[in-house]
Amino acid sequence: MSMQSSLDPQSVTDAKAGQVTVPMWLVVLLAVLGYWGMVYFDHHGGWFDARVYAPFASVSVVNELQPVSGAEAFVNRGRAVYETTCALCHGSDGQGKPGQAPPLAGSDFVLGPSGRLIRIPLHGLTGPIEVRGQVWNLAMPAMGAALSPEDLAAALTYIRQAWGNNAGPISAAEVEAVKAATAGRTLPWTAAELKSIQ
Repeated sequence: MSMQSSLDPQSVTDAKAGQVTVPMWLVVLLAVLGYWGMVYFDHHGGWFDARVYAPFASVSVVNELQPVSGAEAFVNRGRAVYETTCALCHGSDGQGKPGQAPPLAGSDFVLGPSGRLIRIPLHGLTGPIEVRGQVWNLAMPAMGAALSPEDLAAALTYIRQAWGNNAGPISAAEVEAVKAATAGRTLPWTAAELKSIQ
């Protein structure tokens, strides 16, 4: 049999479209898969799941969970900066660590003039310093020099208002003013120098 006879033009023109039946097993399989998909989505989607909607029983609960703004947000930002930059030495509770760093809670250097406190992280601290009746003789590097004025101000504000401290906030403008006033300084501060700053 030749190739020509298998491709007879007459047989090609006689081909007609007709109805094709879909096997019943395929219809059942598609229905089962569709049902399984709906059940899966219902269990794993959050649509009416009580775990998604149950905590929000009232508008007041929703309001309590809203992000804070203003002064509270600034302090929260300061807490985050403190935890990543300062807490390793001074402790998450601000109580310091023996042989490593003095406490910040109740410290006169924290509660004193803001210009005094700003200078410590900007340039560091060296030599003996008395904090809450205990003398510390350790060096602190300029940990805040790499921070933006906003982040440093937020961290110092948090320190001045955490752990029972009750001092006013420090603004980014105050940090920038101290940076400008001490721009030529390369050495860390001593406690005696800091005490002369009002």
